[in-house]
Amino acid sequence: MKINLSLTAILGFFAILLGAFGAHALKEKIGVEQLKAFETGVKYQMYHVIVLLFVNTFQDFTTKIKNKISIFFFIGILFFSGSIYLLTTTTISSKIIGPITPIGGLFLMIGWLLLVYNFIKKNK
Repeated sequence: MKINLSLTAILGFFAILLGAFGAHALKEKIGVEQLKAFETGVKYQMYHVIVLLFVNTFQDFTTKIKNKISIFFFIGILFFSGSIYLLTTTTISSKIIGPITPIGGLFLMIGWLLLVYNFIKKNK
């Protein structure tokens, strides 16, 4: 569980760093639509960092449950936000990176469904 909190803190740090990078350094280098997409990646990363902090400090979940949910959110952030960062800041073809974004979104959704499932299970 400590590794989950450490990774979450690192992801939070990078969300702030990338947000600042987008707001200051990228503003002049990429188009408005690309900047909006980049900002979406940052927002989703930070939203899920906050959820990861909650999940990994929630007393009613076992370490196994926390790890399972965290894995889905970690992979989701990497694939969803990471692919958006690459798509907006590099010349890598969207045909190569583009399909990774929805896979990341799917991992994020599964993480949320696992959260719902475990809340319901705890309340029975």
